[in-house]
Amino acid sequence: MENLDRFDRDILDIVQRNCQLTAEAIADEVGLSTSAVQRRLKRLREDGIIKAEIAVVDRKATGTPMVFIVGMEIERDNYDALAKFRLWAEKQDHIQQVYYVTGAVDLIAIVTARDVEHYDDIAAMIMAENPQIRRMHTNVVLRDVKLGLFVPLADGNEAGR
Repeated sequence: MENLDRFDRDILDIVQRNCQLTAEAIADEVGLSTSAVQRRLKRLREDGIIKAEIAVVDRKATGTPMVFIVGMEIERDNYDALAKFRLWAEKQDHIQQVYYVTGAVDLIAIVTARDVEHYDDIAAMIMAENPQIRRMHTNVVLRDVKLGLFVPLADGNEAGR
């Protein structure tokens, strides 16, 4: 954050909400020239601060309406197993997110599926292809309350915004 000035934070805030805006529209909003915004966006992409610019697709409209939150236990203190699972999971489109966590489980995964039977097939595949996973605990999402990947860029004086 220390390498990001107010203009960078403002630009990131804008493109997180709508990455289709032109550099000209962003420039008008933040008070910079179009070329300055273009240079900053280029740098933010090259530095990996902007990781991707994607379309968020409605799961229900595309036939994959269900979400499962899956807690997984891996073999005890086995960092190789964790690395293997990470590499495997990166290739699985239905596994949307994976977090290495503290607590009762080692990993939390967000998995999408067409229905419960489809999830059951995905869970069986996870266990079959990843023997380092000892146990899975599944929660079915009943309703989306809030979805997002927005990263707040407050300067510390804007908590709760």
